[in-house]
Amino acid sequence: MSHSSNSFIKIAVVGPESTGKSTMANYLSKELNTFCVPEYARYYCENLNKQYTLEDEINMFHGQRALETAISSNIDNNILICDTTILTVKIWCDHLFHYTPPIVLQEITKRKYDLYLLMDIDLPWEDDLLRDFPNERQYFMKIWKEELGAIQANYQIISGLGDERLKYGLKICQEFIRNSK
Repeated sequence: MSHSSNSFIKIAVVGPESTGKSTMANYLSKELNTFCVPEYARYYCENLNKQYTLEDEINMFHGQRALETAISSNIDNNILICDTTILTVKIWCDHLFHYTPPIVLQEITKRKYDLYLLMDIDLPWEDDLLRDFPNERQYFMKIWKEELGAIQANYQIISGLGDERLKYGLKICQEFIRNSK
């Protein structure tokens, strides 16, 4: 099986807010002994006070892309875990501004991932300063499914609580990696 035009397997952990994406991505990177590309937007948004502009979304797009490119240059064990992707920028642009810039749309068609773990909304909401829509998780789950379908992504929905959720995500990844050899 050929991988996402890379010499390594790219696994993206995506989904609505407060679904355990960062926890899962970090867990997988440790268990699979590889690098994790963190979510650039978490760092970028710390000082915005939720006053996002389209320019901020473009900056987050460039930051996420650059971070992924830089970290992927260090891959030596054939696997890269990504805590979100630039598809998140499209979802937020569409939601907040009803428009996604062409540069984002073009890059989405070029930047491929071999497997997406779509984190389910079955976890309780955990509030933090960077989360915005506690009552819209069902809506965003629907949007994620639509967006992943639109790019014909290979994805699995990851449900469950605590260690059960983490172990299920790891099992899905291990099976995918084993079947990709």
